[in-house]
Amino acid sequence: MSTAPLLEVQGLTKRYGGVTANRDVAFRVAPGELVGVIGPNGAGKSTLFDLLTGFQRPNAGTVALDGQDITGLRPDIVSRRGVGRTFQKLKPFAGLTVLENVMVGAFQKTADPREARDRARAALSSVGLGGKEDAHARVLSNGQRKRLELARALSTRPRLLLLDEVTGGVDQGSIPGLVELVRGVHAQGMALLVIEHNMRVIMDISQRIVALHLGEVIGDGPPEAVARDARVIEAYLGRAYTRGAPESPGA
Repeated sequence: MSTAPLLEVQGLTKRYGGVTANRDVAFRVAPGELVGVIGPNGAGKSTLFDLLTGFQRPNAGTVALDGQDITGLRPDIVSRRGVGRTFQKLKPFAGLTVLENVMVGAFQKTADPREARDRARAALSSVGLGGKEDAHARVLSNGQRKRLELARALSTRPRLLLLDEVTGGVDQGSIPGLVELVRGVHAQGMALLVIEHNMRVIMDISQRIVALHLGEVIGDGPPEAVARDARVIEAYLGRAYTRGAPESPGA
């Protein structure tokens, strides 16, 4: 018996003048599935996330969440429908405390300050920032800011969470903890769509991988199968990967 997709993307296309960032992109994410998104710089990965979350409108194609069309809806509406997101470029509200930063996300689903505060505290505790509520976001390390981004997204109580470069820009020592956080969120049954350049990480955590190149899907399937696809090797992984060096191509 087939399971209806939580997210269904069909024919998604985005053009900027003569440049096509995404062309006829189509894929699905099942409830509770963790799907990795890979591809070289300029492949259209972050643009895809912008289209899925309403930060940009597509020139063509549709985005459906749980069977409901959300194509081109405003980001706040998409968030309230159940799609959370983190960003590659970390931009916390520097003048707010860590707790207040996460409360901003919680207010997507509640107008009650007390409830928003409780949700924010719970989210911070879940990502290991429980002792940082009163610190200002500007004093956090990059690794801690990644955790703050995740907490803010989780405070919106999403059904689908989009993570853009979970381990990007952090020191090597912070990567295992961030990976375990992603595993923990997924273990609770949440569907995740994860952009990641670190191939060791994405191959390890993903149940399925979608590979992009020049805005088009060139691979979609189990991690091992995508890693052996000649088009993916040529466009992104390189021959060294197939010889046992799964590091971070295109980073």
